[in-house]
Amino acid sequence: MIRLNAARWIFAACCSVPWSAQALDYRFDSTISKPVLENYLDKSISFTELLHDDFHQARNARGVDPKDNIRFLINTGAKYVGRAIMLWGGESNLGPFTQHAKPYIDTLHSLDPDIIFEAAVFEYVSNKVETVAIPARVFTEFGQPVVTRNFKLADIIYSDGQSRGGIPTVPDMNKLEARMWFYFLSTSYIDIGVEAIHFGQVGLMNQNDKGNVGWLDMMTKVRDYAHQHARRHMVICNAHTSPGRGANGVGGYVAGGKLLFDCHAFPLRIAETVGQPYKATLKINYSDGLFRKSMGGVTPSGWSCTHLPYLVEFDNFGSNGPGTSGKDPFVWGWDEITWFAQLAEAERNAWLKYAVKWVHDSDSVGHVQMPGSRTISGYPGGMNWYWANTKSAACPNGWNTEATIKEIWAGYGGTVIRTDRRSVLSIAPLNATDAFPGFSADGRWHAPGWKAVNQRLLLPE
Repeated sequence: MIRLNAARWIFAACCSVPWSAQALDYRFDSTISKPVLENYLDKSISFTELLHDDFHQARNARGVDPKDNIRFLINTGAKYVGRAIMLWGGESNLGPFTQHAKPYIDTLHSLDPDIIFEAAVFEYVSNKVETVAIPARVFTEFGQPVVTRNFKLADIIYSDGQSRGGIPTVPDMNKLEARMWFYFLSTSYIDIGVEAIHFGQVGLMNQNDKGNVGWLDMMTKVRDYAHQHARRHMVICNAHTSPGRGANGVGGYVAGGKLLFDCHAFPLRIAETVGQPYKATLKINYSDGLFRKSMGGVTPSGWSCTHLPYLVEFDNFGSNGPGTSGKDPFVWGWDEITWFAQLAEAERNAWLKYAVKWVHDSDSVGHVQMPGSRTISGYPGGMNWYWANTKSAACPNGWNTEATIKEIWAGYGGTVIRTDRRSVLSIAPLNATDAFPGFSADGRWHAPGWKAVNQRLLLPE
């Protein structure tokens, strides 16, 4: 990554008192400090299934050039790429997905070594899990005899066969096979360069796991593996942590006196504006939103906090009477990302700026995860995927949110220095050659100092 020299920059301050600025820090190894963690969360984006694509192909299954997603991430300055690889059933796809992901990750790390990719290990498994062989190392890690067999669905899920949260075949973390499956998936992702994992809805999976003993067992093993094998000797773990609907609820999990996760995550929980169709805002104590309710304690990295930093995302969970007022969590009958996608472009971009400012002003440890790539449902006209990319031949269904995301993030680093959550110093390079790498309009690199091999790798003739 091109390193910029702050001594050569001129600036325009948006604070009224003199203070000393320091460049944003993305360094961590084995543990992560609160400032570095929050620097990453400030530039977080949900980019579902990014790494499933073979980026050497001209188009992915949804008609987008995978290289345009590389361009998007470098252009906007993304640092934490959420849900970049995941399974929601279809466990037999794990092999192809990881094979495609490894060169994708390596390529983006060659452009920005600081960028983090997050995998998701969710609260749903299908019978396809029984096509996946259990490696000897997994048996050994859990103190089991090494045998030749595949995972067994019945040994992973709740024995009562009941769905939970409307989801069938939910893993029961009290079961050894469930912990082995989560460990196997997590370590497989770590092996390809993943440095963060989202663990889905813990509340659906810990109903038999008193004191979160099973979760602690599995995650301790995952973290031990990361300390030995991850790029920077750790994996940043988060999950959906609902505080419930009570005003005094808290969202998070503690095991052995320590916070289970490195950061928390939850949907935005967007509130309809009564009497103003399609309008919506954010509110404290609305639905089961996490604002001001993130549990504190001692983090896995050893530092203490009153409230753990967290992400809020534009969630997808289906639609119910699209375009009509309804009960939360639906927003005018849509899930959050579909509601956002159907807004007019100017309104959509303005609402994203509003949301970032509202969260920043309402809860200093809250961070909006930008909508980058996500499934949508019930969208007028039948489209089923949202892309933040600027609309182009490479991304014909882009929603043109890219420039807004880049503008918002310009207040958090890259070409900006900040000292804390309340004071931001905007700066600009003295000449154009100091800029971060990007693509020109014709799709070719224009960043000085980059080797031609990178251009040939990313943009083959």
